[in-house]
Amino acid sequence: MLVKTIIAGFGGQGVLSIGLSLTQAAMLEGRYVTYLPSYGAEVRGGTANCTVAISDEEIASPVASTPEFVIAMNQPSLIRFQNQIQSGGVLFLNSSLTQAEISRGDIEVVQVPADNIAEELGNRKSANVVMLGAFIKKSNLVSLDSVVKGLKDTLKEKQKLRAINKEALITGYNLF
Repeated sequence: MLVKTIIAGFGGQGVLSIGLSLTQAAMLEGRYVTYLPSYGAEVRGGTANCTVAISDEEIASPVASTPEFVIAMNQPSLIRFQNQIQSGGVLFLNSSLTQAEISRGDIEVVQVPADNIAEELGNRKSANVVMLGAFIKKSNLVSLDSVVKGLKDTLKEKQKLRAINKEALITGYNLF
C-alpha cells in the first residue's frame, strides 16, 4: 500500500508542519515515508506545499503527480491541486478560506472550517492541526495516538503549545 498526499496553503499556515506530523506518526508506526516540501522564497504569505508518501514497502519516488489525498488550506491551493487528485481520491478543504467550486464528480470533497474552529478554540494558528485531526480520522492513514505522541516529542519544551495543539487535533478528529 502506497498512499501519497499533497498538503498546500499559504506560507505560515502550517502546511509543512502537517506534513511533518503525518510523516512522524507513520514512522512511529514502522512505515516507510517520504516528505518533500516546496515553498517560495518569500515563505510567509507565499505559497507552500509538501508531498507525503506513506507505504508498507520502500518508496521509489516522493513525487505525487496523482495523489490519493489533497489538503487545500486556501483558495489558490484548491485551484492548483484539485485536478491532480486521482479518481476516487479525497479533497480536504479549509472551508473557512475556500469557496468550493469543484468541477469533478469523481472525488470526495470534505469541508472542514479549520480557521473558524481554531478561532473558537482561542488560537487561530492551530487551524492546521484541526485539519490534521479531520484528515487522520477520515483517511485512516495513521492513528490519533501516533500523531499525539509525535506532537509530544516535537513540542516537548513547549507545554502550552502542546496542550493547544492536542485540543485542536482532537476537535478536528471528532468532526467525523
